[in-house]
Amino acid sequence: MEEVLKLKKATYHLWTFTISKMISSFGAQVYAFAISFYILQLTGSATSFAMNLICSILPRTLVAPFAGYAADRYSRKMIVIVAQIATTLAITGLLIFSLTAGLSLIAIYTTTVILSLTSLFSGVTFSSSITGLVDEKRIQKAMSLNQMSISFAAIGSPAVGGLLYGAVKMPVFLIMYLVASVLAVALESTMNFNLFAKRKEIVEGEEKEPMLQSMKAGLNYLLKQPILKVMIVLLLLVNFLFGAFEVGYSFILIEKLKIGSQHFGFTQGAFAVGMLLMSIYFSSRKELKYPFLVSKWSIIVLGILIGTIALPLLIGMSYVVTVGFYIFIMFVFGVAIIITNTPLQVMMQKMVDDDYKGRVFSILETFAMGLMPLGMVLFGFLYDVLPAPTILIASATILIIVVLILARPSVVRIAHPELKRKNADTSLSVTANE
Repeated sequence: MEEVLKLKKATYHLWTFTISKMISSFGAQVYAFAISFYILQLTGSATSFAMNLICSILPRTLVAPFAGYAADRYSRKMIVIVAQIATTLAITGLLIFSLTAGLSLIAIYTTTVILSLTSLFSGVTFSSSITGLVDEKRIQKAMSLNQMSISFAAIGSPAVGGLLYGAVKMPVFLIMYLVASVLAVALESTMNFNLFAKRKEIVEGEEKEPMLQSMKAGLNYLLKQPILKVMIVLLLLVNFLFGAFEVGYSFILIEKLKIGSQHFGFTQGAFAVGMLLMSIYFSSRKELKYPFLVSKWSIIVLGILIGTIALPLLIGMSYVVTVGFYIFIMFVFGVAIIITNTPLQVMMQKMVDDDYKGRVFSILETFAMGLMPLGMVLFGFLYDVLPAPTILIASATILIIVVLILARPSVVRIAHPELKRKNADTSLSVTANE
């Protein structure tokens, strides 16, 4: 009877988590859309716009290890709720400031730093809590629904932001985000983060492990897990080389091919739709049997797609065909990103002990956030001095070669020992038949 009640609660968690994530992501993205336009309109300076991005990325990179330590040492529910309340207070403060003194860059930058930190603590802690919120059989469903909610927000927020911007004043955007944040707090407060958790109980009076020692223990734990190391390196490699795609894609379409802004938006929308449809598919199907193998081949497909981005520069295409080509490529790219990420994330949820999840995921967050701007700066420089097709094809080749080396058959068999047994059984069957 108790098990049935836990499963019912897990179902409640699935949908509460999804709705909460969708509401908060939608509010955050509408706010980000509006604030970006506001900064450019206010200053007309790309530097001011870039400074807001730095205020978002840099704090996450620096503080991520501390967020991981907190997620492993303290109540995860408390961290998530406190982070969401802090988000609510930050937006409330900016709203009051805008109504009394008017928005300023300093106020916007300060709020961006606070929101960056609250989203970091909330994100790392939520990622560490998946196995505590739902049963093992529905981890893939939870990860897929999480991605689906983000995709819904990515599709809807630019449309809503674009319709409202210019028609309403900035305080309206702040109120929208504020309402979304309050609703998220209300939903998250009803969840039991320890329903299926297997964390070590903290004995009262027990001496606490020093913070730096705890972080070092998390890194040592990661280094002792060979498959986990390979998965994280693969995810970071994809993240870094995504910079070649991200910078090159916009550069080629806007500067080289002179694609109109509306048609460029269609291609971006196709990417979000691909992610959304694949997330819905993963949320409704049973768990993949060989997730590591599936992700390996999906990354290779991503490599091929990165190289294919340069095709219209090498082969003459009409404007209509070019736009249709990029809509198709971006749709497939969105599908491949989900096929790559979801299986690896599910494996990591199952492989990492509950007591180390926060620190392991924060290490991933630190390197990912550090590599993203590094990749964009590096490839931004390269696109100014080298032909775009050369950079894209070289990046694609590097990605495919590294994946084939890191995820070679011997490593795949370690990740999926059942493949080795299956091959052995097949060989025995063939020998017997002969």
